[in-house]
Amino acid sequence: MDATGSTEKNNPANDDVQEAAVLIEQIGPTRRLIMNRPKSRNALSEEMMAALALELERANQDDVTRLIVIAANGPVFCAGHNLKELTAHRADKDGGKAYFAMIMETCSKLMQQIVNCPKLVIAEVQGTATAAGCQLVATCDLAITVNEANFCTPGVNIGLFCSTPMVALTRNVPRKQAMEMLVTGEEIDSHTAKAYGIVNRVVPKDYLRLVVDRYCEEIAKKSPAALKFGKEIFYQQVELPLSDAYDLAAKTMTENMMAADAEEGIEAFLEKRKPEWPCGS
Repeated sequence: MDATGSTEKNNPANDDVQEAAVLIEQIGPTRRLIMNRPKSRNALSEEMMAALALELERANQDDVTRLIVIAANGPVFCAGHNLKELTAHRADKDGGKAYFAMIMETCSKLMQQIVNCPKLVIAEVQGTATAAGCQLVATCDLAITVNEANFCTPGVNIGLFCSTPMVALTRNVPRKQAMEMLVTGEEIDSHTAKAYGIVNRVVPKDYLRLVVDRYCEEIAKKSPAALKFGKEIFYQQVELPLSDAYDLAAKTMTENMMAADAEEGIEAFLEKRKPEWPCGS
């Protein structure tokens, strides 16, 4: 396992330096980004968001990587923003306003980076996800969770409506259920989260890694070009009126048909053989 930016553990001079905020594990075409601040419940601190953004970009640029998994160490997947970090800036001359704006903008850019990444991003949720942590799960293309995980947007309980988590939530969850989560701040269990559309599957804890790996293995067999076309148009068309969505989909389908992967895939299907993707495997 490679921890990008990690210290040399055998060097005494580095004994007091923390491991990287995000650890990296590459197995075949799958790259795991493992949030590694369990003591702070993997909060989306300034450090954590910068590390995730950097590693997402590196994974995106890596030709070997086909899928990206966001996972976490510890009992909590992600507890949202680091409130201690935010509160410390109340002492700034502007009461923290500039810092708060920077953190919220950084988080918004991170979520959009996940959506705009042409590679599939899967959340591997081993524990509770709250506030911006719930937002992170909802933002990923797919999400697999364990039975024990809970989800909530509890900002309203501390006088802070979860406005940015709301963006991801309302794009996954039916309107009334999303509003209920936002205005009550109450936790929902993993099976309710599945029913609401926040996660795809709920599995026993011992099988989480196995199930996510099987998803990655299956998706990695598909055409890289088709997946890139598909993810991009999925998020574009879902916000459009019906006629505009079909116009966009028809244009994208035509471009996809002209791609080498589509030519090879159709020929392989007709010839009853496995395709060999020209755009990579």
